[in-house]
Order: sequence, then C-alpha cells, then structure tokens
Amino acid sequence: MTRRYRRQQQGLTMISIVLILGLIAFFTLLILKIAPIYMDHAKVVNALAAVEETTDIQTKSKSEILSSLKKRFNFNYVYHIEDDDISIIKEGNYLKVDIEYEVVENLVGNLSVLVEFHEGFEVGET
Repeated sequence: MTRRYRRQQQGLTMISIVLILGLIAFFTLLILKIAPIYMDHAKVVNALAAVEETTDIQTKSKSEILSSLKKRFNFNYVYHIEDDDISIIKEGNYLKVDIEYEVVENLVGNLSVLVEFHEGFEVGET
C-alpha cells in the first residue's frame, strides 16, 4: 500500500509550479531593469578615470573639466547625470571631482527600484 501512495505523490503541484515560475519571472524582470543601470554606471566610472588621467588636469578650470565630463557622458549615452550631480572643488593645485546621483527605475505599476551612486577622485595636495 505504501508503494501505491508514493506513486501518487510524485512531481510538483500546479500551485508550486506557478509559484516557481512567478519567482523566476520576478527576478528576471529585476535583472533586466537593474543591469543597464550598472552598465551606465561603468561608463561614468570610465569617464571619470579618463578625466583623471588627463595630463594637465590640475591646470584646467572647473568649466573645462565639467565640459570634458559632459562630452564623455554624451558620447557614451549617459543621461542620468545632471549638472547638479557633479561637484568640482578646485583650490590651487588641489582638485576634487565628485559625482553623486541616483536612478529610479519603474518595475511594475507603482513598484520602483532606487539605485544610488557616489564616485569621484582627488588630485594634488591642499
């Protein structure tokens, strides 16, 4: 009798299958929405590194540095960063560039995900 009972309990129920497929769909949607945000962030990091490695970066003005960053962002199709998100501090031979921004991506309905980033570099001495 136990042998017959075991045969009847093989496999998943329909509710289990729907739950598993729902979880897979949710995490797939999450990855598809968040992955491009992090790929754009990698472009921001590369642009900052390129500006930092510029040979005469300490002699440039704030507006020239901002213009260089904006050109690199435009070239790489980075649109999440506004001028207010970029902070440039220049005092003599010291230069500090900070970029702090956030991206809000709508997932489904009124459910959204918020991703915050803070990147920057310092060159020279105060």
